[in-house]
Amino acid sequence: MELKRLNLRTFSGPLDWSVSLSLSDVNRLLKNKFSNFMELENMQLTDGAFAFVDDGVLIEGVQSYLIEDTHYNIISVHDFPIIPHQHWSATYTSYKEKLTNRINRFIEKITTSESVLFIRWAATYEQSLELQAILEQIVKGNFNILILCPEEGFKGVSEINWGIDKVCAVKVPRLPNDLETWNYVLEGITLSSRKQ
Repeated sequence: MELKRLNLRTFSGPLDWSVSLSLSDVNRLLKNKFSNFMELENMQLTDGAFAFVDDGVLIEGVQSYLIEDTHYNIISVHDFPIIPHQHWSATYTSYKEKLTNRINRFIEKITTSESVLFIRWAATYEQSLELQAILEQIVKGNFNILILCPEEGFKGVSEINWGIDKVCAVKVPRLPNDLETWNYVLEGITLSSRKQ
């Protein structure tokens, strides 16, 4: 949401509108080139609900099921609307088509763009090192990784010197929607208008 607010995102990627509690799972997903991601046989309903979002637009009054991909431990939080008397999987076909398009667009962008910035909320040094190594194999142009490491009670933004090439890690407050934090860490970053 913050990338869109700051005009730093022009499309939704395959991991937008989802929750992944461990970067290790995302790393495995990238390494496997999204193979078997969100396949119906690996998906299950989990507790809770969020607002339903359709192509980045919040649909007022409609909630969404939380659906977990048990193979990669990634939860879709905005893609499966709660419709009375309808199983959550009723909209799976349209969701999977949208996800496939997002995956293809993501792969096209990371293999054709001159420069790419990957942003991750919460990761360890080891997970970040693994992500950097995986991206070295799949990204064709330059890339950088911004890791935001949330800490309870912390105020401000402080760089963490991990010494990993192409990785910038910063300690931030444990407030994922804090505008001040996002404004600070993304200050000076712009999108290139270069046509691919």
